[in-house]
Amino acid sequence: MFTLLIAQTVTDACGANPGAVCSLMFDLTGSPTAARVFDFAARPLKVLLILLAAWLINQLVRRWLNRMVEGWLAGRAEAAAKAEEADESGAESSEDADRLEKLREAAMRRARLIVEQQERGTQRTRTLGAVLRSVASIVIYGIAAMMALAEFNINLGPLIASAGIVGVAIGFGAQSLVKDFLSGIFMLLEDQYGVGDVVDAGDTVGVVEEVKLRTTQIRDVNGTLWYIPNGSIRRMANMSQGWGRMVLDIEVAYDTDIAAAMDVIKEAADGLWRDQLPNATITEEPSIAGVQGFGESAVVIRLMAKTEPVEQWAAARELRRRIKEAFDEAGIEIPFPQRTVWVRGALDTGEKTPPHSADKPSTAAAPGAEGS
Repeated sequence: MFTLLIAQTVTDACGANPGAVCSLMFDLTGSPTAARVFDFAARPLKVLLILLAAWLINQLVRRWLNRMVEGWLAGRAEAAAKAEEADESGAESSEDADRLEKLREAAMRRARLIVEQQERGTQRTRTLGAVLRSVASIVIYGIAAMMALAEFNINLGPLIASAGIVGVAIGFGAQSLVKDFLSGIFMLLEDQYGVGDVVDAGDTVGVVEEVKLRTTQIRDVNGTLWYIPNGSIRRMANMSQGWGRMVLDIEVAYDTDIAAAMDVIKEAADGLWRDQLPNATITEEPSIAGVQGFGESAVVIRLMAKTEPVEQWAAARELRRRIKEAFDEAGIEIPFPQRTVWVRGALDTGEKTPPHSADKPSTAAAPGAEGS
């Protein structure tokens, strides 16, 4: 009976769910008023301890994220250093002095490109680290705030339900915005493209000028700047990541010696490879794939070569010029569309030739047309 009386008194003093401080002070003093006063005075201290614990946890999480980002950056820097050493060793293995100098220049250009890519990766990684730190802080302090409100006997059920309803409404209204941000985060994680890359985003082909979490800015060949939401990008073709490939289809006439034409094309491509031009660098020996197809008036020969990123188009233009000059020297004809025109005699049928047909030039006459 005495135990039941004490329990009822504690319940009256501290409520249905008495706290540890209230129960302890009631046991020590036996006064419900003192128990309630000490319990109310201890609540700000509990809130302070909760916020302090949240701050400590946030600092630990941020430090862990910083270490993860720095480790990622150190790995990229090590990979870039190894690639630079490989370029230098490849350049030093050449015996020809002129070619050695050109290879060294190409190696320096590749090293600068690697440094630029590393800086781009550094900025991207740090941006992603900042986003993760912000998300972690919001989650940690949000949980701490709810725990602090619970200390003042605030019913969190309606508050959480209201927040859930507002979140669902915002989610439906701004789902495209959320989709853009999530797509931007995954784009940063996967390193799909960056500033300076030449990309094909479906309806737009151009150079990436700026990458944000919500939008990507691409400038096309006409100078138009496109703002593309990241969530609307269904596919992205990066034509300048790592290395490029030049694919050239050269047409020759049907009566051309194919083997001789291939030798001329290969010699011109090897010359461009040896020259190591600054903006049209071929990194590996070009190869002739063979006869690619038969056109209406030409045989198509395909040439392929690996180039530096974004330099495949300049290399292709320079190689076309050299192949044209080499074909002229070798007497190899670059064909043009030809048509065979049959001209029927108007005098045999007694009909007059229409005026517009007489103005049409005939590039070639079929056999037997002279006697018609």
